[in-house]
Amino acid sequence: MARKTFHRSRYHRYTGGPDPLAPPVDLRAALDEIGEDVMAGTSPQRALREYLRRGSEQMRGLDKLREMANRRRRELLKKHNLDGTFEEIRELLDRAVLEERKQLARDLDDDARFAEMQIGNLPPSTADAVQELSDYPWRSPEARADYQKIQDLLGREMLDQRFEGMKQALEGATDADRQQISEMLGDLNELLAAHNRGEDTTAQFQQFMERHGQYFPDNPQNTEELIDALAKRAAAAQQFYNSLSDEQRAELDQLAQQAFGSPDLMAQLVQMDSQLRDARPGLDWDNAQNFEGDQGMGMGQGAGALRDLAELESLSEQLSQQYAGAQMDDIDLDAVARQLGDQAAVDARTLAELEKALNEQGFFERTSDGQFTLSPKAMRQLGQSIFRDIAERLTGRRGDRQTRRQGALGEPSGSSREWEFGDTEPWDVTRTIGNAVLRTVSEEPDHTRGTGRGIRIDVRDVEVAETESRTQAAVALLVDTSFSMEMEGRWLPMKRTAVALNHLISTRFRSDELEIIAFGRQARTIDINQLTGLQPRMEQGTNLHHALMLAGRHLRRHPNAQSVVLIVTDGEPTAHLEADGGSFFDYPPHPATIGLTVRELDHLSRYGAQVTFFRLGDDPSLERFIDQIARRIGGRVVAPDLDGLGAAVVGDYLSARRGRRRG
Repeated sequence: MARKTFHRSRYHRYTGGPDPLAPPVDLRAALDEIGEDVMAGTSPQRALREYLRRGSEQMRGLDKLREMANRRRRELLKKHNLDGTFEEIRELLDRAVLEERKQLARDLDDDARFAEMQIGNLPPSTADAVQELSDYPWRSPEARADYQKIQDLLGREMLDQRFEGMKQALEGATDADRQQISEMLGDLNELLAAHNRGEDTTAQFQQFMERHGQYFPDNPQNTEELIDALAKRAAAAQQFYNSLSDEQRAELDQLAQQAFGSPDLMAQLVQMDSQLRDARPGLDWDNAQNFEGDQGMGMGQGAGALRDLAELESLSEQLSQQYAGAQMDDIDLDAVARQLGDQAAVDARTLAELEKALNEQGFFERTSDGQFTLSPKAMRQLGQSIFRDIAERLTGRRGDRQTRRQGALGEPSGSSREWEFGDTEPWDVTRTIGNAVLRTVSEEPDHTRGTGRGIRIDVRDVEVAETESRTQAAVALLVDTSFSMEMEGRWLPMKRTAVALNHLISTRFRSDELEIIAFGRQARTIDINQLTGLQPRMEQGTNLHHALMLAGRHLRRHPNAQSVVLIVTDGEPTAHLEADGGSFFDYPPHPATIGLTVRELDHLSRYGAQVTFFRLGDDPSLERFIDQIARRIGGRVVAPDLDGLGAAVVGDYLSARRGRRRG
């Protein structure tokens, strides 16, 4: 019997770049929010920047990421101080002196008494005491070992500031280990000097890495990469030194001469730092930080913390995107992951991909005057989203009502499609029953066929008949753009309403002719892109008279179409167009303004137009005027709240097309 072979699989986090299985960037949600800002009066490019700054519910924006970076920086400064190495040296020195005193107390010779006097009169400065004991003949093996630890600690800390992991790697180092380090530093200084002289160091670099590559776990590929890594650490070591108090710097200068029991190490490091500074003068070598916490850090830890602080400061600037020529590609995603975590890096990458996708996929376009605007593609996407929201209000239930259908009103087109939730079209009975028969036969077991079990219709069988609207409508949407619309918070709902109606007509009722007319002190026809980006103007006047004249001209261009006029306003007429083309304004409304406005409404009524007023606000004068004129011409009055304005206008348009609208 063959033995079964089992294979073990181990799964790890994917580290090869962006997750290849991650869902695509959701442009729709981003475009919805950007579109809202644009309709509120923000330029498209600024709206994009604002979206990137604030993010979304599922994704932190640049402001939040920058706040995280700044908070981490404050925590580092508040939590730590730079006394760690000094405290550790003091503890080792006190322990060595205590052990030596114990030994001297047991020894009875005169030299022991002299040594007691020397030990008892050590200077109060730790550095001076360590230096004075450099030639002291220790009697206690424990004391000698502790003093040797001081020298080793200083050497390891200084190397750890400049070479990753040196403190741990050199713990318990032998003389041979120290000699290897000295040789590495000598070769490194020769390599740096050759580079700074402008020589080709390719071969010299290869030889250096063959001899000393174990000290460089990052595995640099050339001299430039090696210098980049070392210079950042050396700059952090210099910042550590700059951040010390005057007393600490003086103490460190003295102690450094005892590193590994010889001043040679410090001399080599000083030479290396100088050459790295010449190679990378643009790094921040002269900065200092004020650590205020109670957790001491060693010299290596302190330099690491200063590298973190420098990286966090750089990240904060990158995330601000406030400098000249700022781009999302400037953000160092690896640094974000190191400092703020993997999820923060995912958010930053998603933001960058969003910006790139929105720009590359044609959602913005530049106008002839150099300004950016939403492209037709973006407007279609925005219209679909707004109309979906309004459709839910119309139906009173959730569900994605597709607007790409051939008209769901009117005569059958001869085609059918599968039923979807929310459909109101009539069933195609023949195809539905045929589907049920075919499904029943295919699912019925062979031994039950022909037993007369009957046919059961399943929801999967249902098909609905597509219909076409055979009636064309000429639609005039008149929107009030006087400054009161902005002051009362009606500007954005008005624009959303126009975008939704435009989307419905352009996708579902393509034979209808929509004209949008904006009216303030004067009126003008305006396309949906212009209306979307229209800025409110500080002007008085509600020139409904002029708007009705433009509406009448639009209706007369389509004499065979059903005429529909939809008027959205929050104020009674206070301006009219004069014979010379100028506008007349007066408040309260002048009788001439009222008379000319009523005359234009009478013209539309005689032409057969179905007129609906959408009255916003509670102005009693406006309410009286609209009610009287609606009775006069047989029009309708709707007083929706702002959230329901879009549904009211779209619903009224659909009712007008069905011929069901009542006065």
